[in-house]
Amino acid sequence: MTTPESAREAEAARATKETTIEVRLRLGSRETRAATGVGFFDHLLTAASFHGRWGLAIDARGDLHVDYHHLVEDAGLVIGDAFRQLAAASPGIARFASAWAPMDEALAHVVVDVSGRGGAHVDPAIAAGATRDFDAGLAREFLIAFARSAGITLHARLLAGEDTHHRLEALFKALGMCLARAFEPADGGVPSTKGAL
Repeated sequence: MTTPESAREAEAARATKETTIEVRLRLGSRETRAATGVGFFDHLLTAASFHGRWGLAIDARGDLHVDYHHLVEDAGLVIGDAFRQLAAASPGIARFASAWAPMDEALAHVVVDVSGRGGAHVDPAIAAGATRDFDAGLAREFLIAFARSAGITLHARLLAGEDTHHRLEALFKALGMCLARAFEPADGGVPSTKGAL
């Protein structure tokens, strides 16, 4: 039987020849520890977790000498798996949510449906540019992997922005807040006319 506390926490892991990733989530917490070896990615995950109030602990190692791609994509898969577990453990959630987040000149909008049908529809503008050694296209790959693994339909758009750092940080803050709203407990049981997500 699922207790209220266990319905708000999840753990997931993945180990391949390219990456080893362990994740713990706790809804309603701002405690965040991101250790991926990719500084800007840690910054983005921390922003999402803190502003979304879903405590995140992620330890990740990977073949960063090759590229950041394997680690970032696999992190999306593992975090997504943890959110899928949370959805299964607590079917009486809001399900649909949206959030806007500005950061200086940048403005991002994220909408989700915790439907069990994973898919990401990502504004191509998100993949443009780089900040330091982090290619913005990696953010798009993260979102696609996350949505597929989580079973969440996700739409992400950039409405404004010139600075890549600002654009991506606004996007991850919006993602964090949106997920928090979608996973809020809701009266009325399973939010589906089918009776199941």
